[in-house]
Amino acid sequence: MSIADNIKAYTKELNSIGVKLVAVSKTKSNEDILEAYQAGQRIFGENQVQEMLEKQEALPKDIEWHLVGHLQSNKVKYIAPFVSLIHGVDSLKLLVEIDKQAKKHNRVIDCLLQIYIADEHTKFGLGFDEAIELLQSEEYQKLSNIRIVGLMGIATNTENPKQIKEEFYELHTLFKGIKASYFRNQDSFKEISMGMSADYKIAIEQGSTMVRIGSDIFGQRVIKHYKNTED
Repeated sequence: MSIADNIKAYTKELNSIGVKLVAVSKTKSNEDILEAYQAGQRIFGENQVQEMLEKQEALPKDIEWHLVGHLQSNKVKYIAPFVSLIHGVDSLKLLVEIDKQAKKHNRVIDCLLQIYIADEHTKFGLGFDEAIELLQSEEYQKLSNIRIVGLMGIATNTENPKQIKEEFYELHTLFKGIKASYFRNQDSFKEISMGMSADYKIAIEQGSTMVRIGSDIFGQRVIKHYKNTED
């Protein structure tokens, strides 16, 4: 199937249940992104700041760019003028920097707190206690140019669906607790970004509102050493 066909199939499946599709376009060409765009896709995810910058300058201006990878504080200034959503906020330090850069552009930048749910040391994210501590901190309370709209998590890369289901269930449970405790009257706190090409169906069953699909739309990526990689 073509990129356009893949977009249409995912859109049909996800729109009917109210789940947003983030087409993860990292390493993909502008031509590939335009094919997805022309099929109706408007939300694209990138994990490298420089790559996102170059694509944002070259591609249609109504694209919503999501930063889905690990973000370093010193790179925030480059994407602050235009980024729609930052998925991977994993520290108060990063949140403070996003607020600072957003202020310079008279913007409020939407963010997701990335929660560590995987049984893997290579993944980033806040522990459950750390997320609560961040939300209770005086420093966070003073921030006026960021808006936390939900949580994000990446499950363990495993063939065991039971483990993946449990990790997503834990994230959804934390989301409900945080919503009740800190965002009860804020309708904007509503997103749970979980699920990629291999596990998005399980994620949706466990309450995901936003899935990040790359290889199943654009095909496998080829990275240095010519080895394929997943989302």
